[in-house]
Amino acid sequence: MRFARWIAGIAAGLVLAVPAWAAPPAKDPLASPRWGDMEKIFLAGERYEFDERVKVLAPAQSENPMQVPITVDATALPDVREVMVFADFNPILEILRFYPESASPYLGFRIKLQQSSPVRAAARTGDGVWHLGGVIVNTVGGGCTAPSAGSASTEWQKRLNEVSARSWSEGPMSGRLRLRVIHPMDTGLVAGIPAFHLESLVLKDEAGTPLMRLTLSQPVSENPVFTLHRARSAGNVEVSGRDNNGNTFDVRVAP
Repeated sequence: MRFARWIAGIAAGLVLAVPAWAAPPAKDPLASPRWGDMEKIFLAGERYEFDERVKVLAPAQSENPMQVPITVDATALPDVREVMVFADFNPILEILRFYPESASPYLGFRIKLQQSSPVRAAARTGDGVWHLGGVIVNTVGGGCTAPSAGSASTEWQKRLNEVSARSWSEGPMSGRLRLRVIHPMDTGLVAGIPAFHLESLVLKDEAGTPLMRLTLSQPVSENPVFTLHRARSAGNVEVSGRDNNGNTFDVRVAP
């Protein structure tokens, strides 16, 4: 009897000693058959949790698969260091990553979807945990394998990497900054049209203080538009970037 109690005590201690990372993975709230692959590709054994504080806003039905509006809002989380965005059923899974500096962990943009898919955002906080949110977007499809409008025109060559901006200092959009960069953002999945896309953007305020860094992939829409939130809504913005062909730019724009 004493031996049995001893064994039971050891068993109880082992149960209590199981670390949190060894617990069974949480169930995907979007019930995607590709979640297992997404977990391996993007999280690779790192700590994560599904978290309603990470909001991915998108239309339930998008009529234009080449221009699907997405907004990622992780402002309810503390100390966000990085946010990655990906789509389970896109041929190119990763869409972009952004690194909030003095700007909020909030970003609006448009993407290409090849077919209906969960679109997810994973925000990494300072403790190393990824917090995931997502939404299912239905679309007619073909967004990643359709040629860009720019690929059929020489006009984009004259305006390549041209940057324009707008900001709001009052009303419901107060603090918002919207940037547009002229670029075809070709995926490389259209016959005869090689991949040609922006790879990185760095945004700073007029004092040189970093606002946000972004790394971009082909599924970001043509002539990308980005909306972010900065604490100071006034002043010029410095935008520098690079595409996969080595073209660079560094401009100062007045919103």
